[in-house]
Amino acid sequence: MSRWSKRREGLRAILEGDECVHPASVHDPVSVRIAENLGFEMGMYAGSVASLTVLGAPDLIVLTLTEFASQAHRISRAAELPVLADADHGYGNALNVMRTVEELEAAGIAGLTIEDTALPQNFGSGGKPALISLEEGVGKVKAALAARSDANLVIAGRTSAAAITGIDDAIARAKAYEGAGADAIFMLGLKTRADLETVSTELSRPLIIAATGPDFEDRSWLAKQGVRICLQGHQPFAAATQAIHATLKALREGTPPAEIGNLAPKELKDAATRAGDYAERIKRYLE
Repeated sequence: MSRWSKRREGLRAILEGDECVHPASVHDPVSVRIAENLGFEMGMYAGSVASLTVLGAPDLIVLTLTEFASQAHRISRAAELPVLADADHGYGNALNVMRTVEELEAAGIAGLTIEDTALPQNFGSGGKPALISLEEGVGKVKAALAARSDANLVIAGRTSAAAITGIDDAIARAKAYEGAGADAIFMLGLKTRADLETVSTELSRPLIIAATGPDFEDRSWLAKQGVRICLQGHQPFAAATQAIHATLKALREGTPPAEIGNLAPKELKDAATRAGDYAERIKRYLE
């Protein structure tokens, strides 16, 4: 059994259950520990947040697989929380997808999503999103499944077709990814309850969506539509950025350090850094 199997079993239990959960957006060891301490069922490690964390760059697929997987490993070894990774397009063609699966599996990720968006942005596209062919998308899903060595690793097929080519194409692609063996379908671009109801009646695998607003606030209703994971965005990183900016700005403008507010108390820092564990190790091995 893989050292990571328990958390992968945990993610599968969520997908096979009858409830919808909101994952914690995590980007580093401290954030995943805080999420675990707060009782979140799982975490989500997104490509966009990874690019911000590792490079300080926008989500333009300039992050490399090595950088993404290295940060994923730091997150995985910091806590036992199951983490689903947004592996974007798998960093290339179907062969690159296989390498992506191998690296993220070794990094301890519980599951990953592979999308059918044409990435990175093509020359002359003007920033307008496009999709790869259905056949290539199916090939990527099949390659991802073939590359995993731990059968518990979750592979989700992801499509943004609903926002680019329409619901009918989104359903056709999702069905094809189900047929290829994907464990779940990650559907982006759904705007209304009617959109989700249309999709859910056509698909059989657990659904992952990224949706906010009044139409998607009722988790019991989402669960009845087959949604098992509903992303709410990546507010923690944005909040952390704002806090760092406000603190540095205050210091730069002359506010005495003792007067800086909204700082994490010692108890929170100790919990996030596992200070008690380190104190015990010092006592056991260094005294």
